[in-house]
Amino acid sequence: MSRQIEGSFLALTCKSRLGICRLLGQDGWWLFLCVSEHTEGSVDRPMLTLGIETSCDETSAAVVEGERRILSNIVASQFDLHRKYGGVVPELACRRHIEVISQTVETALDEAGVTTDDVGLISVVKGPGLIGALLIGVAFGKSLARSLGTRIIGVNHVEAHLYSAVMSNERIPFPAVGLVVSGGHTMLFLMEDFGKYRWLGGTVDDAVGEAGDKVATLLGLPYLGGPLVEKLALKGNPRAITFPRAMIRRTNYDFSYAGLKTAVLYHVKGYGGSRRDGDTVADAERADIAASYQAAAFEPLVKKTLWAAEELAAQSAVVCGGVSRNRTLREMFAAAASKRGIPVFFPADELCTDNAAMVAGLGAWRAARFPDEVTSDFDAFPNFETFPSLEGFRDPRAKRKEKQR
Repeated sequence: MSRQIEGSFLALTCKSRLGICRLLGQDGWWLFLCVSEHTEGSVDRPMLTLGIETSCDETSAAVVEGERRILSNIVASQFDLHRKYGGVVPELACRRHIEVISQTVETALDEAGVTTDDVGLISVVKGPGLIGALLIGVAFGKSLARSLGTRIIGVNHVEAHLYSAVMSNERIPFPAVGLVVSGGHTMLFLMEDFGKYRWLGGTVDDAVGEAGDKVATLLGLPYLGGPLVEKLALKGNPRAITFPRAMIRRTNYDFSYAGLKTAVLYHVKGYGGSRRDGDTVADAERADIAASYQAAAFEPLVKKTLWAAEELAAQSAVVCGGVSRNRTLREMFAAAASKRGIPVFFPADELCTDNAAMVAGLGAWRAARFPDEVTSDFDAFPNFETFPSLEGFRDPRAKRKEKQR
């Protein structure tokens, strides 16, 4: 089947078991036209949700049965694409999403052993993230839902990270304090129950994962730097260098990492910036720097999360996001939480970083409880915005942004 489009469009046609997906672009906007090839599906099973995640540099699709059982979780990494640039290039990320999204969804369906006719709901991340990348996932999801006659829901990426811990643990006692730590987010919430949140605090400048990647660059480590800093730190002494613990006091639940990043810069390069480069530092000292950096970066996370749990009478703490995969962070939480008698829950390793399984699970959860949210009437948004049932949100970076104007 084909459709004639008039005007100056860029068209990319992808033929697959999903049907014909034609991507049209004009003036920066993208539209997927999907014509499904329907097949006979199975019956008498819990609802299947197809999750789609394109918030940054990884294209992911997953199939989840009910709200927790993962049948497939496919992640198409862009690591090799961005490695030579030392970070994510948004334009390249978007182009790669366009190239692989159809095949990624098809692979997720194949691995789950299902067809599009078995899917009862499509759940897609609508934000926050890179706006171009988000638009591709949202457009693809809406077009596929329209062609299949399937329900669709848009979900918040940060809430999906919180849900990843729910998917990974049989029972989490509520109320709980939830910490989201990744390359783009450092946020603390009180979860009175899952789906009902109160904002506690967040970073006033850099996210902890972002700071870790910058420190890796200072130490001469390649992209992606965060996991390499963790590996290097295992050989070092976390007490060798006293780096600052910013905003460590109990006055609020906010965090800051710009100063810590600068302290590592000055230690490596000197105050004049001409002393040395990270790759010329002796291996033993680099390991000490990495270990000392991690100790300084993680201590405020552990202390403020557990302080919040005590002060707000929470029964547990949940730590999720890409940085939550760090073993040193988990050990620090375990040691401090055991002294306070507060259980701490983490997602499974494969659900820590961006993935579509948590998106599918959250979509199924919200669709069952908030049916009004099941609609195609939603837009992608790049910045963090309050999500349903979140109270008291304030932008911790607002004062800094105001000063920069």
